[in-house]
Amino acid sequence: MMFCQKCGSVLVPGRDKDGIILKCKCGYNSRARKNVLITEEVKLGREDKIELVDKKIETLPKTKEECPKCGNNTAYFWTIQTRAADEAETRFFECTKCKNRWRVN
Repeated sequence: MMFCQKCGSVLVPGRDKDGIILKCKCGYNSRARKNVLITEEVKLGREDKIELVDKKIETLPKTKEECPKCGNNTAYFWTIQTRAADEAETRFFECTKCKNRWRVN
């Protein structure tokens, strides 16, 4: 990979009357002729379908905390320092059943 001497961008292959050269979007052309080979191969068949999964992946830890909205006893939780560093963190909860969110200072 080579970089432009004027602006520092990556030089990309291009064509001129003598063949393939390396050039930049700013207009700079590299005088050094390089053997440039760029290949790209994409093979997609009918069996290569993209599958979309509409599923929430649980990444937060769970705790026993009662939801004030539905009364469920399990909630996800996380903490964030919302005030001064010498004060306690704020705990946030999300009900695993109704998705209600609340916080405890």
